[in-house]
Amino acid sequence: MQIEVTGILGLIHLVLTIYAIVKIVGSSAGTGSKVLWIVLVLLLPVVGLILWLLFGPS
Repeated sequence: MQIEVTGILGLIHLVLTIYAIVKIVGSSAGTGSKVLWIVLVLLLPVVGLILWLLFGPS
């Protein structure tokens, strides 16, 4: 049972990360901001996504 739950949570995290990166690249922000957000989302997976959801897009 734990393997299935972990797999589902990993898949959800992957989908959210890809969604965040696509939205970041498609935004009208400057290149430096885009790179910073992408690095933050990739290096700090859960915290980066939460910060992006709270402070990233307006």
